[in-house]
Amino acid sequence: MTPRPSPGVPQLLRVLNDRAALNLLFTEGPQTRAQLASATSLSKVTASQMVERLESRGLIEAVGTRPGNRGPNAQVYAVVGSYAHVAGVNVGPDSVKVACSDLTGEIVGRAELGTRDAEDPVTVVHRAVLGAAKDAGLELDRVNRLVMATPGLIDPSSNDIGFSWELPTWQFGLHERLEKDLRFPVIIENDVNLAAVAEHREGAARGVDDFVYVWFSRGLGVGVVLGGRLHRGSTGGAGEVGYLTVPGGPLPDGDVTRGAKGSFQQLIGAEAVVELGRRHGFRDTEAHEVVRAALAGGPAGAKLLDEVAERMALGVSSVCSVLDPSLVVLGGDVGYAGGESLARRVGVEIPKLTPFKPSVVVGTASNDAVLRGALRVGLDTVREELFTQE
Repeated sequence: MTPRPSPGVPQLLRVLNDRAALNLLFTEGPQTRAQLASATSLSKVTASQMVERLESRGLIEAVGTRPGNRGPNAQVYAVVGSYAHVAGVNVGPDSVKVACSDLTGEIVGRAELGTRDAEDPVTVVHRAVLGAAKDAGLELDRVNRLVMATPGLIDPSSNDIGFSWELPTWQFGLHERLEKDLRFPVIIENDVNLAAVAEHREGAARGVDDFVYVWFSRGLGVGVVLGGRLHRGSTGGAGEVGYLTVPGGPLPDGDVTRGAKGSFQQLIGAEAVVELGRRHGFRDTEAHEVVRAALAGGPAGAKLLDEVAERMALGVSSVCSVLDPSLVVLGGDVGYAGGESLARRVGVEIPKLTPFKPSVVVGTASNDAVLRGALRVGLDTVREELFTQE
């Protein structure tokens, strides 16, 4: 005897079909009913019903027509971007940058504010998000989700900043206070992790589910993606390689600090790169500017890049020995500035230190990678919630 389907099955199928169609519109852009039917393997009648459901909810709308093989032109449908909005916030020690995007991922507003130690973090974020919303022509209550990127450890259990050298006052209950103030959900995530998300979804690691993203800037960090998912660790500290003890300097002799003797941070952090530049005749005061100058600096620049790559490889090879990734993506302002020339040098050095030979490339999501990753996470969450109640 054939079991009768559960009353919930037809509804579930409708939700799955609607979700598949909407995802197609997100990734491929405007589509006709026939295209949606073909891509989702639905009959024309079922596809028409699906379009009507999505249109009645205000999720999609007709945006024009397209010539068909026979008969009248076919209507073309697209996602209604204004249905929902998300804000991405990148918090640094000196400024807060915000980008606001609609449901399609198009950035519709931006804002940037300087910060002062005396300012309350909630007030700073509120002002910055409000500025981006106004730039987008929106009231604050039209924002559905905030994803905030900060340096340091983010406690997975509380979604709060557990520890950050650069943001000493941005801790202790900040997540709860932000949600109470803004009146919409807030996600706090490590900035390097979000840059890794950007590289995974739209950059050099697109389609690669096991890779590490190594951030070289004032601070150092690694975004670890395993099986297509971020690995954060039990306390949110996975990838904090600035504390890693490496050869090339004396061993630590006191309390743990980010720039302790013998640490990877001390060896190849921004200050170390600037100092290396001086030794090789480059007087720039910013690490990424030193690296750019070295790229155009002839033999002296090549020697500097070789030494930078050797130092980078000391920490990266340790990560590779533990995780065995297929791909290493160099990022942060120093990694992006070094380009393929620096990535190639690091790739040559790693096999000298470990039996693993991952591909080493420079990231391609160099324009606001952290903000773009924040928006991606926010959009994923909002899009998922479109069908949660159903």
